[in-house]
Amino acid sequence: MTLFGIKNCDTVKKARKWTEANDLNIPFHDFRVDGLTKEQIETWAGAIGWETLFNKRSTSFRNLSDDDKAGIDQAKAVELMLTHPTLIKRPVLATDGKVLVGFKEAEYKAWFKL
Repeated sequence: MTLFGIKNCDTVKKARKWTEANDLNIPFHDFRVDGLTKEQIETWAGAIGWETLFNKRSTSFRNLSDDDKAGIDQAKAVELMLTHPTLIKRPVLATDGKVLVGFKEAEYKAWFKL
């Protein structure tokens, strides 16, 4: 299991703080620093849907060109997320094909059966 995100993201900070407070030792992968593979993004998109993973409300999305924003499907979204990882909704908690995106305490409690 790995928690993916960007270390200066407020939502990622909340998730990391919650996991630490609950004595969960989960490795953190900063995808801005450590990168991501196309396969990782495709796996996440396949598990939860690219629309859930792709953050259209982000500053990164607003800064895209009109051409990039037009006609987005899964293949285009994956390529955009690979090029601009800040388009990925954060954090991403992933293990063995299961994926949870964002941080809501109730969802994390259910995920970890706490």
